[in-house]
Amino acid sequence: MERKGLVLCSVVAFLGVLSAATGFAAEATRIKASEVKFVSTTQCSYPRSPALGLGLTAAAALLVAHIIINIPTGCICCKRTSRSWNSYWTKALVFYVISWFTFVIAFLLLLTGSALNDQHGEESVYFGNYYCYVVKPGVFAGGAVLAIASVVFGIFYYLTLNTAKNTSDPWGNSAGGGIAMGQPQFPTQTSQDPVFVHEDTYNRRQFT
Repeated sequence: MERKGLVLCSVVAFLGVLSAATGFAAEATRIKASEVKFVSTTQCSYPRSPALGLGLTAAAALLVAHIIINIPTGCICCKRTSRSWNSYWTKALVFYVISWFTFVIAFLLLLTGSALNDQHGEESVYFGNYYCYVVKPGVFAGGAVLAIASVVFGIFYYLTLNTAKNTSDPWGNSAGGGIAMGQPQFPTQTSQDPVFVHEDTYNRRQFT
């Protein structure tokens, strides 16, 4: 692997670990139902929690990691051609789709959990009754797991795509379909001295 690719993968891996760590930390520090107090019959009191900042940090780290891994590679769907499609490109496409799918879900879970965790004195009415909402268990944890999965598949996509570009057989030709390399062979030319015939001899043969 080139130095540039090694640095890129290291940075993306660090951001993925950071996103997962802060996501799990947000899960541990989220506001629980037992911590919510009823100030009145229509109002709830929520304690302060670092889950908001941790969740936003996890989402931001995941977003930056996804941008870093996709800017140098671009969209693989735009690179597809009939001549350059082989097994490496197929694997890269699978990793690309999984990386984007897990990224979208993880990003939404982290943002939604952060927004729902930041409530102060909110009131909610449901069929005439008042409820105090809290983030369900597993929202931040699910976002953290999907975040690390998105980063891992993103790195796989980057490495596989570079392998597909640098492969010695980019068009997927068979072993017997290569171009034969060698020096051209020419038939040996033999030189022969010209034969001179006397003019009188030629004339005699012509008129006999």
